[in-house]
Amino acid sequence: MKMLRYEDILHKLPKRRADSHKGDYGRVLLIGGNANMGGAIMMAAKAAVHSGAGLTTVATDASNHTALHCHLPEAMVIDWENTELLLEKLHQSDLVLIGCGLGLSEQAATLLDLVLSHLQPSQKLIIDGDAITLFAKHSKNHYEFPIWATPHQKEWERLSGLAIDAQMPANNLHAISQLQLNVILKKHGTTLYLLNHEPLCIDVGTPAMATGGMGDTLAGMVTGLLAQYPEQSVQAVCTAVYLHSYIAEQLAKTRHVVLPTEIIGKISSYLKLVI
Repeated sequence: MKMLRYEDILHKLPKRRADSHKGDYGRVLLIGGNANMGGAIMMAAKAAVHSGAGLTTVATDASNHTALHCHLPEAMVIDWENTELLLEKLHQSDLVLIGCGLGLSEQAATLLDLVLSHLQPSQKLIIDGDAITLFAKHSKNHYEFPIWATPHQKEWERLSGLAIDAQMPANNLHAISQLQLNVILKKHGTTLYLLNHEPLCIDVGTPAMATGGMGDTLAGMVTGLLAQYPEQSVQAVCTAVYLHSYIAEQLAKTRHVVLPTEIIGKISSYLKLVI
């Protein structure tokens, strides 16, 4: 398996054009954050914005609106129970991320069904967290739009049917071929299984990352970079995955635990170095 290294992300994505505007860098919709897990969608949204997403909308439980406005005034916020407005934003988006803090309620399942039934082939979908568990019920369906999933090993077991000790590269490749989705398998040595591409694993990371919200931050980074670079999707995802762990590794030199919010605060500075 090929190892993804720092030089593989260095100056591989194009710099921003002088005559560009916010509409050139992607319209993203993030759906998640129930009344108990609002922080998850806030971290994902902040990571997407700090990664450079042009226009960001968050559909979340009404109880999270004030906090989200305070922490991320750059994002638009809508009530995820407002189906008419949610569909409007869904149709306007280039990319949708669903799952961070979503929960497994009937409402969560309804939101995922809404997304799956309305996305068009020109749009992209990222599923994270609880949305992966819910998506497992739909995994045998065929979707025209490209999908990226960001599971940890237990979530991948639910989606693929592969027990953790059976999650070897050959088995994982067969599973993504059957499922027809791209997988970022989160673990020690996170591995990327991207359709029509050789598997890649990263050579960075630290146990200081083992804290809540780390996966939400990664999902947000993938969202922000995929939205900006739709024609370089593999490179965009590789950059997001590698840089997420690389930043944490650098911070861990002086910290026992690295918080996701600390990584978010460094994303833009490190992107400046590699793009």
